[in-house]
Order: sequence, then C-alpha cells, then structure tokens
Amino acid sequence: MPPAEVVARAVAHGVRMLALTDHDTTAGLAQARQMARLHGIALIPGVEISVTWAGRTLHILGLGIDVRNALLQRGLAEIRSTRQWRARQMSRLLERAGLANAWEGVRTLAQGDLVGRAHYARLLVERGLAKDPGAAFRRYLGRGRPGYVEVEWAKLGETVDLIHHAQGLAVLAHPLQYRYPRAFLRRMLAAFAAAGGDAIEVVTGGSTAEQIAAATAYARRMDLAGSLGSDFHTLEQPWNQLGGIRPLPQGVVPIWERWPRLLRSGVAAKSYSEGND
Repeated sequence: MPPAEVVARAVAHGVRMLALTDHDTTAGLAQARQMARLHGIALIPGVEISVTWAGRTLHILGLGIDVRNALLQRGLAEIRSTRQWRARQMSRLLERAGLANAWEGVRTLAQGDLVGRAHYARLLVERGLAKDPGAAFRRYLGRGRPGYVEVEWAKLGETVDLIHHAQGLAVLAHPLQYRYPRAFLRRMLAAFAAAGGDAIEVVTGGSTAEQIAAATAYARRMDLAGSLGSDFHTLEQPWNQLGGIRPLPQGVVPIWERWPRLLRSGVAAKSYSEGND
C-alpha cells in the first residue's frame, strides 16, 4: 500500500500519531509526511532495520530518525543490497519448487518496492500454491523450507549506534512474536539493553494478553521503555490493523516520555502535550 494510503487509512481509523517504519528504507516518508500534514496528524519518521544476532533475525525500529543522516542512509543502502541478493536467490529456489517465473511475478507484485518474503507469500497465494500467506511461509518461506535463504544482516550493536547517530530511539520490534525459547529471549533482550537499546515493543497488533504481560515484565526488568504499534503491513492481516491495538499497560515507562529526543525530528511538540499516542 502506498505511504499516502497508509496515512489516509490511519486517519480514517482515528489514529492521531503514526510512525512509518518500512523495512530498511526511508523512501516513503516524504509522501507520508505530505499526507500527514494535510490531515493534521503527527508523523514519526522511522525505519525497521534487519539485524542478525546469535544466528537469528531481529528487527530494530529507529523512531524519530533524521532521514538526512548520511551514515544511516549508507547503512540502509548496504542492507537493501543484501535484501536484493536474497530476493533473487529465493526466486531461483522457488522456481525449482514449482513457482514459475517467480522473479518477474514478484517484481510486478512489489511495484518497484523492495522485494521481501511477504511479496513471495502473496505470489504463492495468487498462483494457487498456498491457501493464505501463513501457509506460504509454513510450506515455502520459513526456515528450512524450499524458498528460505539464510542471510547475515547488520550487527545488533552497530545498528543501535546507527540509529542513535541519526538522533533516533532504538526499539526492539515485537520480541514476543519471534516465539524463541525463554532463555534465548532473555539473552536477546539483555544483549539489546547492553547495546544501548531504548525500548521494546510491548504491544503489537498480534499480541495476546499473556505476551503483553510478559513483555511488560521484561521491559521493567531490563530498564527499557515500552512502545506500541500495530505492525500493519497489509489489509490481508486482520489482526494487525491501524488504530485497533491495546493501550500500553501501566508499570512500564512509555517511550513517548522520551519524546524530547524525537522533537528534533520535526514533530510538533503540541502533539505530545495533548497526550496523543
């Protein structure tokens, strides 16, 4: 969905503050900013960066970033190059698994955007090889499946430093959604905190009450702030819709209490003083 349409949908669903965090690119922020100004909602400039830690992929959000920061943009360009290589490798593997003309099909579907696994999942559904995106991941795209390609993304500490260098706050996205073993999850959160991470995403569109409670406890234990976000990607995921997520629980420091750092991103201070979230 084009950035302008994302903002328009957010407005229609009562959202008053929105962070746009596309994977490994800030290209959509200019369009989103224009639409946000038109509708009078606060837009937090952001990005979601792919990271490899202990052999697993994590996603780190940069909120309130300065998109003009040259170091940040060089780092994102390197990650996009890796993403492009992975996408081409996936097309070859999926063609062997029965997805004819995979590269041409997914490029048409992506409409010029960075090609990711979600695009391949949609293509597999359209071609009748999977009943829904979840089935496509389970059968073709998940770890150990025919279309999975192992990739070494950016390093955790370097990514947190990169976000801070761009005047942003580093947030570990949806930590409970990875479904990692509890011991591994504790190690991951401790490593993120030790690297200077600012917050973890306590509430996402797909969070259960138990996951929110666990994330709240981890945030308090690790002295990390908490954020919330729908993790909206597409209309095909009804559990990740804009404007419908649960509030941040009491007992965890809200990331918007650290907004003074985000004010440098050009978002109006009035939005925070009114308590919009």
